[in-house]
Amino acid sequence: MGVVRNPILRGFNPDPSILRVGDEYFIATSTFEFHPAVRIHHSTDLVDWTVRGHALDEGFDLRGIPDSGGVWAPSLSYADGRFWLAYSVVRSMDGDDKDIDNYLVTAESIDGPWSEPVHLGSRGFDFSFFHDSDGTHWIVGVQWDQRPEHPSFGGLVLEQYLPHEQRTSGEARVIHQEPTLVEGPNLYRIGDWYHLLIAAGGTGWNHAITVARSRDRFGPYERDRQPFVLTSRDAPGVPLQKAGHGELVQTPDGEWMLVHLASRPTLHLGERFSTLGRETCLQRVVVDGDGWLRLAQGGHHAALEVEVAGAQVGRAVASGFTDRFDAAHLDSRRWSTLRAALDRDTADLTARPGWLRLRGGHSAASVFDQAMILTRVEEHHAILEATVDAEPTSTRELAGLIAWYDRNGWIGLQLTWDAENGRHLRVVSRDGSRTTRSAPIAVPPGPVRMRMALDGPGLRFAVASVDDARWRDVPGVHPAWTLSDDHGDRLRFTGMFFGIRADDLDGRGWSADVSDASLRYAARGADLAGEG
Repeated sequence: MGVVRNPILRGFNPDPSILRVGDEYFIATSTFEFHPAVRIHHSTDLVDWTVRGHALDEGFDLRGIPDSGGVWAPSLSYADGRFWLAYSVVRSMDGDDKDIDNYLVTAESIDGPWSEPVHLGSRGFDFSFFHDSDGTHWIVGVQWDQRPEHPSFGGLVLEQYLPHEQRTSGEARVIHQEPTLVEGPNLYRIGDWYHLLIAAGGTGWNHAITVARSRDRFGPYERDRQPFVLTSRDAPGVPLQKAGHGELVQTPDGEWMLVHLASRPTLHLGERFSTLGRETCLQRVVVDGDGWLRLAQGGHHAALEVEVAGAQVGRAVASGFTDRFDAAHLDSRRWSTLRAALDRDTADLTARPGWLRLRGGHSAASVFDQAMILTRVEEHHAILEATVDAEPTSTRELAGLIAWYDRNGWIGLQLTWDAENGRHLRVVSRDGSRTTRSAPIAVPPGPVRMRMALDGPGLRFAVASVDDARWRDVPGVHPAWTLSDDHGDRLRFTGMFFGIRADDLDGRGWSADVSDASLRYAARGADLAGEG
């Protein structure tokens, strides 16, 4: 037997939507404010997964949207010889108000080109498509209610989609409501029953998956007598926390598999912090004698290892990479940007062969034009190294490494300048509305090797010159645990990235050159200690 080792998609890869076409499996995941949008993953055995690409790339622009807004909960399906992808764009989140646009794009190939988007309305989010056996197409989603005296989650609604007219019917019906928060609905027909798979409890420590069923598409839906198919809310010590928001897929052999999100928290002073974000896991499920879905291993806790057909065994630790910036384009399967792509003048791979020239952009507070490349952090023990060659001549020019969550949560090592210290380094961090800077750190002339090392809840920096490979530790252990959904009282949904950025706050065309970026992972911090 093959063995899936969870998570199958490590690091920030939430809200998985799974699909099988022939012998190939595809998963789409949420990307929120990061670009390109809607990450597409591919596998032939459910064990080994690769990033195939992104559905929303060229020309897709999210500038101006808030942190943790952007693209939510994509739904990937296949019907009429085409791939269908529904997604929500959350443009504002302010108290009870959410401004959301929902879209559908289709393509003959998972690699595109994808069609122009069809607007599906703005009534809510978590739209998914159900293609019934009678040839009709249906959208099931969350109805949002902005009235403060009413529950915001107004129920799960069903509406027909008319593909030849490229529009919805305009007649949405509430098919299921519960007194608690329910979202992320997906509809399946198993035998004579319509099964409604539901995410319950919010996407935090109380997250769960529940099921309701009906013999009629429009209900009424009978709630499963078992409270949860999947949850970790009653077991704070199990490795996979926040388990919920899932989708089903059937293998060629007729087995049912459930993909879902979960988190692997790190501990700080006994408190849990999911710095890696919400990740994608896979479980085997069965239909019991009464026709209800159950985890194949029994119980309702997510398993770290799951047997599947085949002989492959999943990796226990993510693979790293080295980028020598010698290609014609940045690899968007590896690097992300904020809200929009960087144009070739901002991320220039031709000006200095073997180097990436980053022309400085806005500050880390901007929702428009930051000059930063980011890669997901996939393990709690990780090291990013890069060479930065820059000559700042102003306090408004700076470049270096950064551990990024969002505009109000980041920790960076910055190469900058001021009149008192000349060219120097500082550790600068943002936590909510508070920015702190370390004392200046002397740096030799010329290019600087920079290192950023994550060890569970802590983050350390080190520097070296290109002529002397010996690393010199920068004083201090910095609170990586703050780069998490679970820190503070803000509603946040993403995860930690490692990145490289350049700021030119006076807009004078200043730039920094970057080379030899490498990322390494280990199962334990001790396995990375002493490297270099």
